[in-house]
Amino acid sequence: MNVKAKLNQKIRDKAISRAQTRILLAGKKPEDFNADELEIIVKEEEEKILGSAKEKGLLVLVSLLGLSLWS
Repeated sequence: MNVKAKLNQKIRDKAISRAQTRILLAGKKPEDFNADELEIIVKEEEEKILGSAKEKGLLVLVSLLGLSLWS
């Protein structure tokens, strides 16, 4: 798996985790949403992560997500 694929997967995983937290904080369960609604929530979280990455820079994002560019 190349670095870009690893990065995309880490972003996706982080977005899913954030989406789960967001759903719980709203007093709901993931089962309360259909697949399309869940995908929208995850996409919103991915966009937040990517927006933050633009502000902080790629290396900071990589380190936050626990990726190594040399593995």
